[in-house]
Amino acid sequence: MLNVGDKAPDFEVQDHLGNVVTLKGLAGKTVVLWFYPKADTPG
Repeated sequence: MLNVGDKAPDFEVQDHLGNVVTLKGLAGKTVVLWFYPKADTPG
């Protein structure tokens, strides 16, 4: 569990085009994570 002010751990996800994106690869940029609830998506 992270607490307010903790640094996020590095992670790897696919973007909407299937490209792999890592948090480390975005260092120095503003990052916004947008999570959709499963109930609002197919699957």
